[in-house]
Formats: sequence, structure tokens, C-alpha cells
Amino acid sequence: MTINKQLGARIRYLRQQKNMTIEDLALEADINRNYLCDLERGTRNPTVNVLNKIATALGIALSELFEGIKD
Repeated sequence: MTINKQLGARIRYLRQQKNMTIEDLALEADINRNYLCDLERGTRNPTVNVLNKIATALGIALSELFEGIKD
């Protein structure tokens, strides 16, 4: 599994753990819903700024997004 797919799966998992919909997270992180869908599918290569917005919206540290991800 690619790093982008692993990261997308991790974001989806964390979002679901917070009982958030894709729309909830997109609004909270101030990013486009379709872009977030692409991230969760692993078809986008996000910037650090976007990842930081997502982490903040999830109420976690940026480093937590990468837990369990292997290259």
C-alpha cells in the first residue's frame, strides 16, 4: 500500500473515531470536501499545511496522522 493510501486510510479512521462525516471534517479544516475524499482514497498528495488543518480539526497533533504508516 502506498504512503498516500496509508495516510488516507489513517485520516478516514481518525475521522470515523470522532464520529465526523467527510463534510464535517472538510468544513472544520476549511478544505474542499472533494479534495478530502481524494485524500482519503489516497489519490492526492497533500501539503503539510493541509495535513496540519486536518490534524487541528481532528483535535490531534500533526504527528498522530502518521502513526503506523510505513514506507
